[in-house]
Amino acid sequence: MEDGGCKQPHVSYVEERYRKQGYRLLGRNQHSAVKICRWTKESLRANRVCYKELWYPPVESHRCMQMTPHMGCNSHCLYCWRLHSRDRADATWREFPLNVMELDNVEEMVEEAVAERRNLLMGFKGNHNVDETRIKEALKPTMMTMSLTGEPTLYPRISELIVEAERRGMITFLVTNGTMPKVLETMAPLPFQLYVSVSAPDKHTYATITRPLITDGWEQLNRTLELFPSLKTRKVIRLTVIKGWNTTNFRGYAELIQKGEPNFIEIKAYEWVGESQQRLPKSAMPFMGDVRQFAQRIAELTGYQIKAEYKPSGAVLLT
Repeated sequence: MEDGGCKQPHVSYVEERYRKQGYRLLGRNQHSAVKICRWTKESLRANRVCYKELWYPPVESHRCMQMTPHMGCNSHCLYCWRLHSRDRADATWREFPLNVMELDNVEEMVEEAVAERRNLLMGFKGNHNVDETRIKEALKPTMMTMSLTGEPTLYPRISELIVEAERRGMITFLVTNGTMPKVLETMAPLPFQLYVSVSAPDKHTYATITRPLITDGWEQLNRTLELFPSLKTRKVIRLTVIKGWNTTNFRGYAELIQKGEPNFIEIKAYEWVGESQQRLPKSAMPFMGDVRQFAQRIAELTGYQIKAEYKPSGAVLLT
C-alpha cells in the first residue's frame, strides 16, 4: 500500500517494533493486536488493581484482555504512546481506512487474541508470588477492552466483535476518539461501557493536540457528544490532562461535557511514555495536584462531583 506517495515499510519492521513493546499482532492481515496490560501484571504480582476495577464493577484487572481490532487511527495525537506512520523516516504506511476485503474472521481474531494473551501470561505460572488460583482465572478473560492502540470504530465489524466477546462470556469496554458518530449510532449491540476521549476544549487546541488526519475531526467529535445521551449503555468522557497544552478554557470542556451528559467523567494525567516522549516534553506530564485542580474546575462548572481518585494512575472520577 502507499500513503501520500510513500511506500509501506516491510511488515516485519513494524511487527518487530510492536513485539518489543509487548504487542502480539493477530491474524493473517495483522490489523488487530493484543497486549498484557500493566495492571493485569500488577494484579497478579502484587494484588494491586487498576482503577477500573475500583470504579466500574464488575471489572477484574487480572481477567481483562486489552486488544484492538484496528492498528491504525485517523488522528496522530501528541500524547499517544504508539508509533504513528511518519514518526520515522523509514516507517510510513496507510493507517486507515482498512481494505474491507482484507478483514480477518471475527471468531478467529478473538480466539487468537485469547490464545496469545494466554501465552504471554504463562510466565507468571512459575512466579511463587502469584496465587495459583488467580493465574488460572487470568487465563480465562471475562472482559475485553478495545483501547490498546488505534481507533476501534474504524473497524467495520465492530458490532460482530462485541457479539463474539459476549458469546465467550466477556463484557466489553470500548474507547473511541469520537470521530465516527455514525458507527456509534448504528452499533448493535453497544459495548458494556463506552468511553469517548476529549483531549481539547476548542477547535484550535483540538487541532494542535490530536493532529487529525481528517478535515472534520472536531465537528465529528461534537456530533458524537450530541449523540451520547441517547446511547443506552454506561458512558464515560475521559479528559487527558497535558500540562501547559490543554489546561485552559475550562468552560469549553464544561460545554462539551454538558452536551454529552456522561454517567462518569474520568480525568487522567498524560503519561510521558512510549513514542510520546519524542513529541512532548517531560514537563507536560502533570502531578497529581494538577489533576485534582483540573477536576475541581470541571466539577464547579458542570455540577458533577468528585467521587474518587487513584494516584498510581493520576486519575480522578466525577459522577
